Amino acid sequence: MSGGERPLADTQGRFVQVVTNGRKVNDLDWLSGRILLSNKRLVLASNEGKRQFPLSKITTVKNRKNANQAMAAVSGYFSVQLGSDVFLVAPADVDEFEEQFYTALLDGEAVLVKHPAVEGGVVQDTQWTKGRVNIDGDVVGLAVSSGQFVEVELEDVGAVETRETTVRGSERRVIEIEHTDGDGTSVQTYVSGTDRHVSILESLVRQGELQNATDADLDQTDMEVLMALYSGVSPFEIPDFVGMDVEDVEAVFDRLVEEGILREKRVRRDVRLKARGRNIASDVISDQ
Repeated sequence: MSGGERPLADTQGRFVQVVTNGRKVNDLDWLSGRILLSNKRLVLASNEGKRQFPLSKITTVKNRKNANQAMAAVSGYFSVQLGSDVFLVAPADVDEFEEQFYTALLDGEAVLVKHPAVEGGVVQDTQWTKGRVNIDGDVVGLAVSSGQFVEVELEDVGAVETRETTVRGSERRVIEIEHTDGDGTSVQTYVSGTDRHVSILESLVRQGELQNATDADLDQTDMEVLMALYSGVSPFEIPDFVGMDVEDVEAVFDRLVEEGILREKRVRRDVRLKARGRNIASDVISDQ
């Protein structure tokens, strides 16, 4: 390795090409071999030869939660697209390798950031600012030129949307990420960059979104408490805000914690919305 290239991972695994020149491969033949990763390239080596892929040429990554399970003969894998070719890659420890892979693809990349674009459900008059991506395990950090550092925990991601919009006078692809700030308030952070950056970042943060899909049967009282929290009302102020006794509010908190909608921060009455709860509240607002 030369020119600043350094190894990041070297493991055994399996891999297969599932799309060639835009056409699906019908008879999949998984190959066993070494899977190597550096800060410059991904290498798939088997007895039949070696394929090398510059990271800069990788346009899309999809984790196994989104991929077509029927295509895989193994349980843990991710897909890599380079132009009109797509490969499935199944390292021995897919979670550890995938983490290093996303880091190699995104860490240090320059992007544009708008934060908070939305806070507590209210659109903010925030400007786009230059920033850089920092990947640290399950946390996506955004170091903004203003000195601000935005942290997005994957398990805290509630909803993810992408769209084309005007950014600094140019039409760009934007990813909108709903999560919480340090105070537990629901916020949306917008990130823009090249199509490649947005596509790969979207794949990463959607891992959190998929874990937090909403499916809860809540009554009107539960919804009133949830919406108050979503709007930024302190848990200690909820009884007065919704006109309920403290004991009744605490009973609601207990139910919502059991449902996985709230996370208890301290014993009794100090809670914050989890991504699942924010998804429910966001859906209610959208329906109004």
